[in-house]
Order: sequence, then structure tokens, then C-alpha cells
Amino acid sequence: MNKQELKHKRQTRRKLSVRKKISGNQERPRMTVYRSLNNIFVQIINDEESRTLLSASSIDKEIKGQIPKDASKSDLSKIVGKFIAKRAIEKNITKVVFDRNGYNYHGRVKALADSARENGLNF
Repeated sequence: MNKQELKHKRQTRRKLSVRKKISGNQERPRMTVYRSLNNIFVQIINDEESRTLLSASSIDKEIKGQIPKDASKSDLSKIVGKFIAKRAIEKNITKVVFDRNGYNYHGRVKALADSARENGLNF
């Protein structure tokens, strides 16, 4: 097994260990994070119906216009966290379960979570 396959296998194991403990429902949907090398994506999901209720990402046209040219990846995450919280409150979603998707809770993931909390989401 090469190094990249081993890394992917470990990441999948971490993701599943987090995922088996949490689940979203109608009252508290699951807010999951995916971070790529340059962008960050967030979805709020109702697992009972297997339905994505809303999403936000750093490549959305509405969000992309708000991003300054010299913004860091953490600044980008804060902006996305603000928008996901705003969109969730518009749909009367105030409580969510946070799914870090196997990523460590620091850096961009923490910046997104803190920004969402500051803008009205409870988790």
C-alpha cells in the first residue's frame, strides 16, 4: 500500500468513527464540513429523510463577491460560516449537530464553526 492510499484509508476511518456517533434529524440537522486544498464546503443535512436542506461554499457567487483578494483560507472559512448561519436562520434552523467529517478541529474547520456560532447557530 503506497503512502497516498494509507493516508486515504486513515482519513476514511476517522470520518466513519465520527459519523457513527452523530446523526441529523428534523429538529437538529447535521452540519457537515468538507475542505479541499483551496475551498471549503458546508451542508446542513436531515439524515432521516436523506435530504440536504441547504449549503454554502467558498465558490458560491454570492460569497465569492464578499471575499477580499488578500484573504487567507481561514478568513474564507469565516465568511462561509457567516453565510451558512444566515441561510439557516432564514429557514428557521437554529440548532445543528456539527460533523467535522474526520478533520481535526483547528484551523479552517474551527474558524468556520466559530463564525457560525457567532452568527446564531447553536451546536
